[in-house]
Amino acid sequence: MKRPLQALLLLLSGLGLLHATVVTDDYLRYVKQGMHPLLVASGALLLALGAMEAWSLWRPSGADSTTDIGTEPEPEPEPEPEAEAEVENDDHDDHGHGNDNDHDHGHDHSTPPRVAWLLLLPALSLLFYAPPAIGAYTASREAPKAVAVTDQDDFDPLPKTSPLPITLTDFTRRVQQDRDKAIDGRTVEMTGFVTPDKGASAEDGGGDGNTGWYLTRAIFSCCAADAQFVKVRVHGAPPPPADTWVTLTGTWHPSGTLGTSSAEAALDAHTVKKVPRPPNAYADALPVTR
Repeated sequence: MKRPLQALLLLLSGLGLLHATVVTDDYLRYVKQGMHPLLVASGALLLALGAMEAWSLWRPSGADSTTDIGTEPEPEPEPEPEAEAEVENDDHDDHGHGNDNDHDHGHDHSTPPRVAWLLLLPALSLLFYAPPAIGAYTASREAPKAVAVTDQDDFDPLPKTSPLPITLTDFTRRVQQDRDKAIDGRTVEMTGFVTPDKGASAEDGGGDGNTGWYLTRAIFSCCAADAQFVKVRVHGAPPPPADTWVTLTGTWHPSGTLGTSSAEAALDAHTVKKVPRPPNAYADALPVTR
C-alpha cells in the first residue's frame, strides 16, 4: 500500500473515532461506556500518526535542499586494467542470465491491490453513516439471558412505591426465585426496546393473530460481539414498531407457579409510553435522564 493511502487511512480512522466519541455518542452502540477514554486516546493517536505520515510525504528532502557551494567533486580513480577485464568477463557471464532475472523481478510491486481501497469504507462510515445499534433483529434470534440464581435471604422487601421501577433482570428473578411472592399483584414499571415475536397468538396482544412482542434490554460485557438479551413477555397491548423504546407499567401475567422456575417472566400491560433511547441502553439498569 502506498504511503499517501496509509496516511489517508490513519487520518480518516482517527477522525472517525473522535467523531463517534467526542462529537456524538455513537460509540455506545458498539462498546460499553467505560471504554470511552481509551477510544478517545486511540482516535487522537491515529490522527497524530496520520498527520506525521502526511508531513513526511510533503516536507522538503534534506538531500535536495542542501548543496556544497564552491567545491568540485573529486575525480573518480581510473580502474586498473585487470579490474576492467574482470568487469567485462562478469558482464559476459551474466549476459546469458539477464533475461531470467528480468523475468523473475520485472513485476511492479509498488502499486497496492485495488481491494485495499475498501479499507476506507469503515473509516468513512464512522464519519458519515454509523452502523445502527444492536436491537430487535438480533434479539429476536437469541435466547434470553439466564438470570443468576439468588439465595432467598438476598431478596429485600420491595418499596411501597407504585408503580415500582424495576429492571427486567430483577423482575425475572423475583418472578422465578422469590418464594415470598412479593411481586404478586404489584404494579411495576420497566423500560426497554420492542422485540416482535411472530409466534404469538392474538390473546398475547398481537391483534392480528400473528404478532406479539417482548420488552427487551441488551447487556454488554465488553462490546456488541458479546451482547446478551433479557426479555419480558408483554400481554394485553398491541406491539409498537420494532426497536421502539418504551416505558410500560403492568402486573405479572400468571403463568406457571410464581416463585419457581416454571413461572414466565411476563406482564399484563396497563400503559405503554414511547420514550427516547436512554444513555445506558446497553445495561439492564433503571433509566437515567440525559
